[in-house]
Amino acid sequence: MNIESDVKYDFQDVLIRPKRSTLSSRKDVVLEREFKFRNGRKSSWVPIIAANMDTVGTLEMAKAFHENQLSVALHKHYPAEILTKFFSSSINTAAHWYSMGISQRDLEKFNLVKSKVDCSLPLNICIDVANGYQESFVHFIKEFRDENPDSVIMAGNIVTGEMTEALLLAGADIVKVGIGPGSVCTTRLQTGVGYPQLSAIIECADAAHGLKGYICADGGIKVPGDFGKAFGGGADFCMAGGLFASYDESGGELIQEGDRSYRKYYGMSSEEAMSKYSGGVAHYRSAEGRLVLVPNKGPVEQAIKDILGGLRSTCTYVGAERLKELSKRTTFVRVMRQHNEMFNKNSKEA
Repeated sequence: MNIESDVKYDFQDVLIRPKRSTLSSRKDVVLEREFKFRNGRKSSWVPIIAANMDTVGTLEMAKAFHENQLSVALHKHYPAEILTKFFSSSINTAAHWYSMGISQRDLEKFNLVKSKVDCSLPLNICIDVANGYQESFVHFIKEFRDENPDSVIMAGNIVTGEMTEALLLAGADIVKVGIGPGSVCTTRLQTGVGYPQLSAIIECADAAHGLKGYICADGGIKVPGDFGKAFGGGADFCMAGGLFASYDESGGELIQEGDRSYRKYYGMSSEEAMSKYSGGVAHYRSAEGRLVLVPNKGPVEQAIKDILGGLRSTCTYVGAERLKELSKRTTFVRVMRQHNEMFNKNSKEA
C-alpha cells in the first residue's frame, strides 16, 4: 500500500492567471492546429471532439461539427453499412473518428468497413476501453498498428505518465486521458479508482510530448472555460460528451414532461447501455454509468460558438495568438471558489 500526498487538481480547483497581451481582438486567435503524427501523416483541424457515445457521437453531430472544423468520434454501434457510407463521403475530411473496442467482433467489423470504404485517406481510429491498463490492450494496439500502419490511432483510457508512454510505444499516436471524470460515469463511486483530471492531463502530456506523441483529455468538461484549462494544462485534443448531450443532434431519446422536453443521456457502461447492446449487466460486473434527463436546448450550433468564443477569449487573456501556444502561456492559480454564486440557487434563468 502506498499514499501519494502531493496535491492533485481538477478543473474546479484552479483558474488561469491573466498576462499582458499584444492581441487586440479575439478574432485574431487561431484555434486550428496542424498535427504531425508519429506515423508521418499530417492533419489540421480544431482539436475538439464529441465523445463516442450513442447519445453524442452521431452522424447528425458530425455534420454540425464538420461545418465548424471540429470532429466527432462516432459511436461504435452503427451498422457497418452506415459507417462505410459515412467514411466514404466527403464529410470525412473533417477528421472524424471510427470508434471500436478490442473484441474479435469489433475487429471483424472494422476490417469489413475498412475493406469497403472508398476514401483516399486511411481511417482515423479511436480504440476505446474503460481500463487501458490491461496488458491485453497494449498487445492489441501493437498488433493493430502493424496491420494499419497509415492510420491515426487514438487509444485509451489511462491517467498516468508511464501508461501514456506504453501506449505510444505500442503504436498509438494519441492517448486518451481520463478515468471517472465524466458527468454520467460512476467508476469512481463503484470502484474507488480514478485520478483528478487536470493533474492527469499535465502528467500525461509531459510523458507524451517527450515521445512526440499527443494526448486527448476525455471527460470532466462542465463549462466552456474547462476547455481552456485542459489545453492550458497540455492537452492536444479535448473530448466532451455531457456538454453536447442536450442538443438535437445528440440522438438522445426525446422525453416530454408537461411543457418541458428532455433528452436521455447515459454512460456507455450504464445499465441502460448494457441492456440496449449486451442483453443486460453481466453477472460478474456492475454498471459504472448512470442515466439522466437533460433539458432539450435545440440545435448545437450556438453551443459550438460559445465554446470556440470562450476558447479564443482564454487565449487573449494570456497572449496566445494560436491555440498551440496556450500551454506555454498558462499559469494556474489554486482557488477555493470559481465564481460568484449569488444567483445560482434563488433565481431563474431569464
